[in-house]
This record gives sequence, structure tokens and C-alpha cells, in this order.
Amino acid sequence: FIYAHSWVKQRHALIRILRSEVHMSTEERGGSGPDPGAGVTIGATVPTGFEPTAAEEVGEKIGAEARIGKDRGRIYFRIGADKLPLVHRLRSVDNLFVVVAEYNNYQFKESKEETLLDLQKLASQLPWTIALEVWKMNNALKKKRGRRRGGNSSVLTPKGDVSKEGDTEADSPRPEDEEGRDEDGGGCAPAERDAADKPLKFRVTCNRAGDKHSFTSNDAARDFGGAVQEFFQWKADMTKFDIEVLLNIHNQELVVGIALTEESLHRRNITHFGPTTLRSTLAYGMLRLCRPQISDVIVDPMCGTGAIPVEGAIEWQQSFFIAGDNNDMAVNRTVNNTNHILKRRQEGGSSAPGLRMDTARWDLCRLPLRASSVDIIVTDMPFGKRMGSRKKNWDLYPSCLREMARVCRPATGKAVLLTQDKKCFAKALSRMGGLWRRSHTVWVNVGGLHAAVYVLKRTGWVYGAAAEDGAEGRGEGEEEELL
Repeated sequence: FIYAHSWVKQRHALIRILRSEVHMSTEERGGSGPDPGAGVTIGATVPTGFEPTAAEEVGEKIGAEARIGKDRGRIYFRIGADKLPLVHRLRSVDNLFVVVAEYNNYQFKESKEETLLDLQKLASQLPWTIALEVWKMNNALKKKRGRRRGGNSSVLTPKGDVSKEGDTEADSPRPEDEEGRDEDGGGCAPAERDAADKPLKFRVTCNRAGDKHSFTSNDAARDFGGAVQEFFQWKADMTKFDIEVLLNIHNQELVVGIALTEESLHRRNITHFGPTTLRSTLAYGMLRLCRPQISDVIVDPMCGTGAIPVEGAIEWQQSFFIAGDNNDMAVNRTVNNTNHILKRRQEGGSSAPGLRMDTARWDLCRLPLRASSVDIIVTDMPFGKRMGSRKKNWDLYPSCLREMARVCRPATGKAVLLTQDKKCFAKALSRMGGLWRRSHTVWVNVGGLHAAVYVLKRTGWVYGAAAEDGAEGRGEGEEEELL
């Protein structure tokens, strides 16, 4: 009892010292936010498999070197706080967060009780100040863009050392959206507060991967969240929160962060959804794989809701995009999504040019396009689950590949095709003979399904030159490699 009482007194003394340091650090800056040149680490979730693509975009647009996290679907990069507006212009990231602290080899205890006690202690030992100031700066940026997504300018430092117990657990991980993790409703916009001095509402979300942990995600979120609540005197709220604290655990890696986005950025362009709408971030990654050039003609023959051509027309304004589908409802959704983008630009007073894009209804096996007239084909092929069937794919895939080869320019044309029906695709590609050559494959996770993005290059063979629309078929070894 004496030992426990002494430990509690020491813990409260440590909390008071840390609070004083946080408060003084904020006041020394005059409450004006982080030093523009101060370095902060930003984390981003991206479609799994497209981490290198996202890292390349960060280097190209921000000039920062990004590293790929040990846990798939995350990248990290260090920037000056003044470059925060550029981060929101990235097209390949789903969610953003500022890193409070990261531990590459965190020593989790063997027993559940000891581990959770360590997490409780950790909450009061972290360097929260800079991350919270970046969070405030991020809220100001969102308000400038006309988005009222919440955020409270109330004081961020703790007020007392009264211990409270609250339901701070998060019942599911931070959304990677359809990348094999569950979504826990992080898109809720917090309500406005009447008084600026009211405590912030918060929640803690734990994303945990690894099978050697003695605790669950709920356990970690609950106990770490309770310590955060005690330290800052914030109010726990699982839905209408102002601030979301992230606890990312992957085997022995532990990263604590503060979310900078309330909902995934992959929803940015689509307002009319279909049964299998492709995420804008995944569409961007596929387009980036084929590196569109000025004046390229890019076709999506199975456009669905138009996610790929809409994303492409926004980002690559010097190329021309054609979207088509054999379903009237899909064509209408594409047109409506395009009109929404144009209307949003008009209402915002944007001087950006209109989208260089056309939409048509067609038979994807008999495209109304001239032979050798297309530079790039990018499309999301039916998986045979929610759309079409595996049986139909055995006839559809070979017909599609032949028609794509006909309209694509020999020697220079490319195709980037997404499918989960890998066995059927491999067989169809082997029957194309010398028309297509596989460049490489990106393995992705789409809605929990293990899918593949195939990057193909059009060979110099003339369409229709041989019985199977090309040279002799590939051998069994190469077909197995595709699988």
C-alpha cells in the first residue's frame, strides 16, 4: 500500500511537471502556432501496394523523402510546418496524421496488465505540443478552404490532475477504407461549441497488427485513452469528436499520432456511387503507373462511375480522356460526377479549364474507336463477384484484351488493368500471343479482396496478323508467373 501510494504521488508530480512544460512551450511561441520552418513528421495511409507510388508523389510535389512504414498501407515524411497546405494536395493518400512520437522497437510486456499500465504511463510522457499546434494550424487551413469540419480553438493544455474514468475505447481501427481494415466512422464532423473555453471532445483509435500481443485494440484504446483524458481533461466522445488520437501498433512498432483528416480523401470526386465504385486514390495510383504525357488519349472502356477518367482529367489536364460503359446507369453516374466537379468549380469561382473528357455508351468488345488511336487504357475489370460472374469472365477477358489491342497504338501503347480474377486474366493474356507484354504487377487489397494491377505494354505486332491476333501464345511457365 505504501509503495502504491508513493508511486501515485510520483506520477501526479510528473504529470504536473509535464503539463507545465507543455503550457510554457505554447506560451513561449505566443500561441501563434508552430515555427514555419520547424520540422514535423506526417503520416499518411495509402492504398496497399501503392506505397512506392505515393512516396514518389511526395518527393515530386513536396520535395520530401518519404519512407514506407513497416505496416503496409502507410508512408511517413518530414516537412516544415509551412508546407502543410501542400500535403492536402496529394492525390495518392487516403488519411493524414501528424506524428506525436514513434518507437521502432517498443518493448511490450508479456502480461496484458503490465502492457496496458505502460501505455497509461506513456500518455503523459509524450511530446504533444508541436503535434497539437500542427493540428490547430490544419483546422485553420480547412476553414480557409471553406470547409467547416469542426475543430475547437480552446486551450490545448491540461487544466488539473483530477482522475476520471470514461469510455475512451475505440471499437474499430482508423479506416484504411477498403484496404482490409474496418472503418470506425471517422468522417463525422464535430459540432460547433458555444464557448471557446469548453474542453475538447476526443477519441482514441487503435490500429493493431501482429499476433504476439497480449492485448486487443479495444484494450489499448481504452486504457491509453483514459490516460489522455486524465492528462488533458478532454471529454470522450466516440462520434462527435474534435480531435482523434491514433495509436498505431504493428508488431513491435508503435506510432502515436493526431488525425488531420476526418474522412478519407479518396471520396473527393465521387458523389454518385455505384455498386463497385473505385476509390479516387486507387484510380490515381493506376494512372500514375502509366505516366500520361501531353496529348495522350486515355480510355476507360468500363468506367462505372467514372472514377478513373475524372481523376485523370483533373490531374493530367494536357491529356484527353474517354469514358465508356455498356450500362446506361453507369454512363449516367459518370456524367453526373463530371457535372458535379464542373459545378463545384463554378461556384468556387475557379478559373481552371473544363475537364478534357468525353463519355459514351458502347459495347466494350466493339469499341467505336479507330485502330491504333489510343495511347493508354486504364480500367477496373469486373471481378466476377458483385459485378458479372467468373464464368462470364472466361469469355469477356479475352474479348476485351483483343479489342484493347486493336485500338491501342503498337509499340508505344499501354494498359493498366485491375482485377481480382487473376487466374482468368492470366489465361486470357496467354491467348493474346504477341499483342501484349506484361511489364509488372502491383498487388493490392480492394475491399478485403486480394487483387492485382497488371501493367501491360503493347508490342509492335499488327492486330490480326495471326490466327490468335498475334504470334504464338506464351508457354505455361509465364502463365504461372502471372498467377
